[in-house]
Amino acid sequence: MQNQPNSNRRFFLTQMGLLAGGWFLPMQWTSASTPKKCRYKVAVIDLMLLKRQKLSAFDLTKEIGADGLEVDMGGLGNRETFENQLADPSIRRKFLTKAKELKLEICSLAMTGFYAQSFATRPTYIKMIQDCLNTMKAMDVNVAFLPLGVQGDLVKNPELRQPIVDRLKVVGKMANKAGVVIGIETALDAKGELTLLKEIGSKSIKSYFNFSNALKNGRDVCEELKILGKKNIIQIHATNEDGVWLQNDPKIDLVRVKQTLDDMRWAGWLVIERSRDANNTKDVKRNFSANTAYLKKIFQLN
Repeated sequence: MQNQPNSNRRFFLTQMGLLAGGWFLPMQWTSASTPKKCRYKVAVIDLMLLKRQKLSAFDLTKEIGADGLEVDMGGLGNRETFENQLADPSIRRKFLTKAKELKLEICSLAMTGFYAQSFATRPTYIKMIQDCLNTMKAMDVNVAFLPLGVQGDLVKNPELRQPIVDRLKVVGKMANKAGVVIGIETALDAKGELTLLKEIGSKSIKSYFNFSNALKNGRDVCEELKILGKKNIIQIHATNEDGVWLQNDPKIDLVRVKQTLDDMRWAGWLVIERSRDANNTKDVKRNFSANTAYLKKIFQLN
């Protein structure tokens, strides 16, 4: 115990040095644990951590300082359905046990295979969606992420609108029966996406809003959020494209975003996808720790 003051002093000086050099540790800017009644929680994505469906993604998530993890359904390619390890009860049990052990939540399951594959034309889309719904039920996860992706870009491919709407109506009924919500990501602006959601007409299909979609098209994130409205946004990918960390990004004012979401009385998960340092995109821990810490500083400590 005699060495404790010196140890504390060394720790303090070390931390100050890290801050001065642009480095910091997640727990410096976050509380020891997320408040139980916190309106906003912060998650990372196993795919972007380079740990798609890997158990070690949970340990890394804990080190990063996030509250939860978006877990991917696995690759798709030309298969009938996702290459989903979580269909195996023994593997699924390990994931759930690890999450509980580390006090982490699984905020959503992601069908990222549709980033490159066509939701509008794949003949086995019902099997794919059902496999995701079955996994959600088995893991007690209430939200799934469905990107319409490059081939489902409704701005560049407007002729796909009707088949996509027809399929999402089917998916909406499936999700409603399962008691879950599927969040879609489109290339449309907020007005266009709101119109699309009305066409689909399902309370189980909502928007999975992505900051970067608005930013790269020169749209105001806050105005887009207000147009969509509280009831139509299920989760948010709260990052921009890669380039700089959120704290250094002049294109987005997160304090204003928080005020907008507060005014909307929205609550939910802010999920970190990108905003990696373009000079060092492969330093997973540093990039995601930085963005987690900053989101928590803005959304949980203010």
